[in-house]
Amino acid sequence: MNDEKISLELSVDDVNIILKALGTMPFNQVYELIGSIHQQANKQLFDNDSIQNSKDLQIRND
Repeated sequence: MNDEKISLELSVDDVNIILKALGTMPFNQVYELIGSIHQQANKQLFDNDSIQNSKDLQIRND
């Protein structure tokens, strides 16, 4: 796998759509990617223990 990094700017709603789509795939293929998305998003949204955005990233069943 290529270790080259890119940065994306997405809304919380867009990230939740991506997570929902990943949730339909086999767990063993996507669990690390889902974890990475959660880790990076939480660092941005909840940096320094101050909440910058009240929305939680989670797979929604809308």
